[in-house]
Amino acid sequence: MDLSRRIYPLDPRELTEEQLAVVFAMTSRNPQPFDEIAKVVSAEKAADFHERWVVNYGHASVAEHAIIHMALENISRLACDTLEDNRLASYTEKSSRYQVLDQGHYHIPRELDGHPLRDVYVTTCDSLFRAYQETTEKLLEYLRGTTPQNEGERDSAYNLRLRRVSTDVCRFLLPAATLTNVGMTLNARSMESAVRKLLSSDLLEEQEIGEAMKEQGRTITPTLIKYADRNEYLVLSREAQQASAKEEVNQPSYDDCRVELVHYDPQAESKLVASLLYRFSSSPYQDVWQRAEAMSQPEREEVIHQALDRLGPHDIPMRELEVVDYTFDLVMDYGAYREFKRHRMQTYIPQPATVDLGYIVPDIIMQAGLEGHFREGMQTAADGFHAVSEALPGVGEYLVTHAHLRRVLSKVNLRECYHLFKLRTGPEAHFTLRRVMQQALDLATQRHPLLFKYLRLRT
Repeated sequence: MDLSRRIYPLDPRELTEEQLAVVFAMTSRNPQPFDEIAKVVSAEKAADFHERWVVNYGHASVAEHAIIHMALENISRLACDTLEDNRLASYTEKSSRYQVLDQGHYHIPRELDGHPLRDVYVTTCDSLFRAYQETTEKLLEYLRGTTPQNEGERDSAYNLRLRRVSTDVCRFLLPAATLTNVGMTLNARSMESAVRKLLSSDLLEEQEIGEAMKEQGRTITPTLIKYADRNEYLVLSREAQQASAKEEVNQPSYDDCRVELVHYDPQAESKLVASLLYRFSSSPYQDVWQRAEAMSQPEREEVIHQALDRLGPHDIPMRELEVVDYTFDLVMDYGAYREFKRHRMQTYIPQPATVDLGYIVPDIIMQAGLEGHFREGMQTAADGFHAVSEALPGVGEYLVTHAHLRRVLSKVNLRECYHLFKLRTGPEAHFTLRRVMQQALDLATQRHPLLFKYLRLRT
């Protein structure tokens, strides 16, 4: 047998995703090289293998080798939130920061078919889109009068720069019903979970997206996701949570984003030091922990300094930082939330979208004399939301704008903090999310200045 090292790809043009998954799975019991195993794995054999081992015996990890690239177009941003809630996947979504959206570019829920509130819903969305387009043009006119063209800047580049500022701000008027496109890459195991979650939704749009994903996904992996169905555990557990939460009526209103650090570990420094020492120790953790606890403050600082001082601008901190957690109760605008939730290494739990927490008015809107116009849009959204929600709970969430505030609980470890705060407090981050993340960073730093001493922010 040839024991020389070989590293090579298996070509997805020659093997289906299900065949590729079987080839990798069979190496646990077959001594042959992967390319030799591939010669005997037909599509029919792959299907039989998955039926037996993945479906019947629960060896679901095999499905992680089958990769699916799914394109979803013209789904609402509200439904896209549910889709993107799956942690083990990659997403790229159409950006409203760089594109101007046309009138009528929104989803009309099928729950409203034949319902008297359909006209209220459509009128609300049409009004918000008109306000969005009118405000975009008026703000652009204001920017032309207040923003000088840089020396040597071409007219096209100057106009594009102003247009991006205008669309970035005015998208706050858009409702969650706004249509979007998203490209999604995930393995078959995650695909099954995503489909099951969508099919278990209360919203018809999300159920329909789940059915379409299941149907189209089966053209790539016909066996691995065909048993993804509506899950009664998800449905009944959600109903029980909703019933329990109805007793809570304390919902204050705000006019800006806010952050509260609700949980943190008072022994965070010792925990980090213990984890740093543990990796190259041969002692039980309790012994290492006692050693870390017995250290003087300068000794602990030196251990942390040696581990973090060499961090470069593009380096990823070591995994030991994951032993330290922070939990934040965040209030942020829906637009900021949609960017924040992309950081799926955290655990985030959003409350339902609502207009009742209040909304933000971007500073530049007030500077341009457009505040009254903006607030009219917010009132239109609030009136439509309450009218629809009273009759059809959940459907009203489509009318929540990107300016309306949403509460979300976030538990994030120290390692992810380094990534999250560096990226989202930088000059290129969206301005409202930047404010939220700066508040969170300040609160965490106040508690543990040593742990954030080595975080090099972008300037």
